[in-house]
Amino acid sequence: MQNISQQKWDLDRFLAERRTVLAQWPAGQEVDLEEAAAYHRRLPADRNAALALVRARDEGRVLIQPRAGVAVLEEHVKLLRYLQEQGSADLLPTTIDSYTRNRRFSDAEAAVRESEESGRSMLNGFPGVTYGVRGCRRVVEAVERPLIIRNASPDCRLAAEVMLAAGFTGQSHGPLADMAYTKDTPVAEILHNWQYIDRLAGWYEEQGCPISREHYIPLCSVVPPGHQIVITVIDGLLQVGQGANYTLLAYGQNGCLYQDIAALRVMREIGEEYAARLGLSGAVVTTSLHQWMGAFPEDEPSAFSIICAGAAVAAWGGASMTIPKTTHEAIGIPTKEANAEACRATRMMLQFASCSTYPETEQLQTEMEMLRLEARTVMDRVLALGESDLARGVVAAFAAGVLDIPFSPNAHNRGRVMPVRDGSGAFRYLDAGNIPLPPAVREYHREQVARRSEAEGREPSYNMTIADIYALSKGLPLGTGARIG
Repeated sequence: MQNISQQKWDLDRFLAERRTVLAQWPAGQEVDLEEAAAYHRRLPADRNAALALVRARDEGRVLIQPRAGVAVLEEHVKLLRYLQEQGSADLLPTTIDSYTRNRRFSDAEAAVRESEESGRSMLNGFPGVTYGVRGCRRVVEAVERPLIIRNASPDCRLAAEVMLAAGFTGQSHGPLADMAYTKDTPVAEILHNWQYIDRLAGWYEEQGCPISREHYIPLCSVVPPGHQIVITVIDGLLQVGQGANYTLLAYGQNGCLYQDIAALRVMREIGEEYAARLGLSGAVVTTSLHQWMGAFPEDEPSAFSIICAGAAVAAWGGASMTIPKTTHEAIGIPTKEANAEACRATRMMLQFASCSTYPETEQLQTEMEMLRLEARTVMDRVLALGESDLARGVVAAFAAGVLDIPFSPNAHNRGRVMPVRDGSGAFRYLDAGNIPLPPAVREYHREQVARRSEAEGREPSYNMTIADIYALSKGLPLGTGARIG
């Protein structure tokens, strides 16, 4: 793994590794790439996620994709059809269960049997590998929307093989984002496993079957936007380097309206700019907004307000897709009814927001310029550490703390960065660790935090960060003195 490189895998290397991947579980033997590509080509164009996202971008529309996944195939189909018909979802998800994410395929199979006997899902998602290509294709053929695999894991190669072969046309997550899902896996190993998936998606694209690859940070509710942009863009560029050109860069709503809009706009700019700089001329960049990923209030009207705010950010930030949360986030797994309601509320807010624009204020323009400056500086440092090889630069950057995801459990992440909000609710760095912030950005963040500190009469601290994490769930304003206790 130490020889990790950005270089595109040659076909022989890819096919040699496939033999090992497909041998992990009997479902791997069902995968026939040539047959799968032929099946993809027979799907109508409006069933392809990559093409749907590009159309939405070009037409200025925002598509809606909820989250969903249950253990029993027939129930999963019912759930997706409900979201299609009652929620009017544009893209349909299939969230993979934790056993499958961790390659505990026998445990997933046992849980499916228990689910069928008990009448309730014993898994927190859909076990695509358990059902294999034939079972997953039943899902594809039961709905009329593009299907997306939602699978966060340091190694989900087999699930990608099985479900892409079944006709899914989108796959979420990537290596840097998925450091939040593993404690011990080295950075180079995670990069290697996701390069395999990106090379697989690239192979489909070579056959005329584009695959959308989405990237976002699950810990986005505590990651300052500038670093979100860097991490997400790197994931997207690594994907394009393997020949999978349709990259969906996703940003997580942090609750500060002007900063969220600024970050969404800058993310696409930086993605396209560095794709050009790296000679990745085939890159097709779209963006997505994940609605608030932090703690939610139990009160449903309050929860709907957060959902609708996220929809407005998606529209005004120029996103091509948004992923709604639900009013049940604080109390458990959402029902299909709650999921569909969130989609409909999001749709209505998108319609309202599309009739106007967010004002081009000095505050917004300053935020965008600071985000550009930060992102370019860190991106350039990563490339320098890798001697222009992005993958090698990533490994070196995590070792040096140049890339550092707050609160990530991964042992190979420095964990020195501490975020905090300023008085407007915008994310700032309380401690940037070894992230090479330009002096202007560092001073800008210091000044904004100092204003909050002066207004509250207390020194900036970890306690402020904790208060900020729980503020929205308690119905309190972000970054204005909310205290725990």
